[in-house]
Amino acid sequence: MIATTGFFDGVHLGHRLVIERLVSLAHERGDESLVVTFWPHPRAVLQDGARELRLLNSLEEKKELLRNLGVDRVEVLDFTRSFAALTAEQYLRDILRDRFGVTTLLMGYDNRLGSDRLTAASLKPIASSIGIELIELEPFGQGGHRFADVHPSLTHISSTVIRKSLEEGKVETAAEMLGYGYALRGVVVAGNRLGRTIGFPTANMKLYEPLKLVPGRGVYVVEAEVLGKKYRGMTNIGLRPTVGGSSTTIETHILDFDEDIYGLPLRVTFLRRLRDEVHFPSLEALKGQLEKDRECCREQK
Repeated sequence: MIATTGFFDGVHLGHRLVIERLVSLAHERGDESLVVTFWPHPRAVLQDGARELRLLNSLEEKKELLRNLGVDRVEVLDFTRSFAALTAEQYLRDILRDRFGVTTLLMGYDNRLGSDRLTAASLKPIASSIGIELIELEPFGQGGHRFADVHPSLTHISSTVIRKSLEEGKVETAAEMLGYGYALRGVVVAGNRLGRTIGFPTANMKLYEPLKLVPGRGVYVVEAEVLGKKYRGMTNIGLRPTVGGSSTTIETHILDFDEDIYGLPLRVTFLRRLRDEVHFPSLEALKGQLEKDRECCREQK
């Protein structure tokens, strides 16, 4: 069994180079590939800035992304305080070797394992002594996989950088780093139906994953997936200041669609940010802007 381990939030392009190497090596050796990940996020358990923690993926999204990359097995460990107390050696011996039968472990050059926070270089002789071959992946940009060669427009990529881009509404930048369009999934819940009165009915979304990061306030061109079909749409994230809103909502107007979807699942993939959320002087002014927004959505390739 050839494995790699980590939280892999976003399963972004940096993660993907590791996963691709894992899958490739497993195929070369005629072995199985395994990703060992964790849930919940360590910060949520250790209270390290937990109030500000927002995730790029739900657990199901992360598993789906990993499997789509060709990984044979994805195992999820329950991250608890007792689990966090394991040393790197204990983790390799008791979890990876004894529980999952791992014989080879791939680690990034800057990864650290265990409560003792050991690097790949310092962990290699320990791994060898318990029967695990540890392969340290080179830094992107130094031999082997050159990240800049594969993705020349991206000089640095991390889950933290992607979160910041999304918080700033830069969904196209985030998509470039992720390798796919950022999406929210949830169920359609009842709203105040005000949009319907001005010709712009909206689907209000309640997220399946409460810790999922919501892009910054504004209006976005999106792809809305509902009832097994995909439609162009526009999503407003914000307080709805024109109508006196006081809490953040996620409302999507689906173009050329008029069906009752309350209680049904909805997926919204962000394509481009159109504009800031604005406090309009009247509903007529709001309607006029929404008509312009809708035309922009239709023109979006």
